[in-house]
Amino acid sequence: MKNFSLSSNERIKKRKDFELIFSTGRLVYSTGRVLRAHYLIEKSTEDSGVKIAPVVSKKLGNAVWRNRVKRLLKESYRLNKEILTEVSLRNSVLLKIVFSPNMLNEEKNKVLSYKEIMPHVFEIMTKIASRL
Repeated sequence: MKNFSLSSNERIKKRKDFELIFSTGRLVYSTGRVLRAHYLIEKSTEDSGVKIAPVVSKKLGNAVWRNRVKRLLKESYRLNKEILTEVSLRNSVLLKIVFSPNMLNEEKNKVLSYKEIMPHVFEIMTKIASRL
């Protein structure tokens, strides 16, 4: 696992994983409830680390806006992922996180930038790291 990349091994892709995270995982919000993250901690696994997925509902905006939000979420995680990877490797757990916007939508936030998303992602990541 490279420090500043986001490989396919670090992404959640299976429908079964999404259903498991949303049904049995925990929920954490950023300040002002701008973003939310559902996460699941799987202990006693041979592969430890972090897997993520950005999810944006169709109700929040058109495809261009949704894809931009997903790119910003992935980039914010990618640049700060050492917070969670170190803790998960130390505790030998597999952490699965699904990031999604909570109070963001295209009507209120036509133009989003990395500087608006990154602090919220960082805050969620530190909250999850403190609970491991």
